[in-house]
Amino acid sequence: MKQATSPYAAASLFVIAIATAMVPLQEQTAGGSGAMAIGFPGWPIDYDGHPLQELPLTPRELAFVQEFPGRIGRFWDGRREIIIRWVDAPTRRLHAAVDCFRASGYSVAALAARRDGNGAPMGCFRASRGDESIQVCELIRDQQGQSWPDVSAWYWHALLGTTRSPWWSIVVAEQG
Repeated sequence: MKQATSPYAAASLFVIAIATAMVPLQEQTAGGSGAMAIGFPGWPIDYDGHPLQELPLTPRELAFVQEFPGRIGRFWDGRREIIIRWVDAPTRRLHAAVDCFRASGYSVAALAARRDGNGAPMGCFRASRGDESIQVCELIRDQQGQSWPDVSAWYWHALLGTTRSPWWSIVVAEQG
C-alpha cells in the first residue's frame, strides 16, 4: 500500500481536495447503505488492464464523504493513483479534478486530451507545485457507453436526462 510519504503523496492531497470540494458519500465507509447499496455493483478489479489495489480513505477524507449520491474509492495500479467515484444522481457535488488541484495550491496547465483503454477521451492537465509535477486525466462514463471528458459536460447531460445513472467518474494521477 502506498503511504503518504511516497512520491505520490500529492495524489493523496488531490483525494483530500476532491473530497473537500464534493462532500461525498452516504456513509463514512466505502460500503454505503440503503438504496445505494442495492445498485452499487462493487469496485472494478482492474483499470486499463492493470490490477487495482484499494487504498483506504484517510480519516480526513472520510470526514468529507457525507451526503454525496454515490461512493468513492481510492486505488493504486502500481504506478498511478486512481480515484473512482460511483455516482447515483446528477449532482454539483462531483467537482472537476482541476478545481480541486487549484484549491490545493497547485498551478495547472491544460494538456492534450488522451484516450483511456476503452478509447474514451479524457480531459487532462498538469498540476505543479514547487518541484512536484503530476499529470491528471479524468472522465465520466455511463452504463450505456457514453462518456464525457469533463464534469460540466456530464452534468448537463445528466440533468437534462440524455444519460441516466449510475455513472463512473475516473481520475488518474501520475508523477511526471
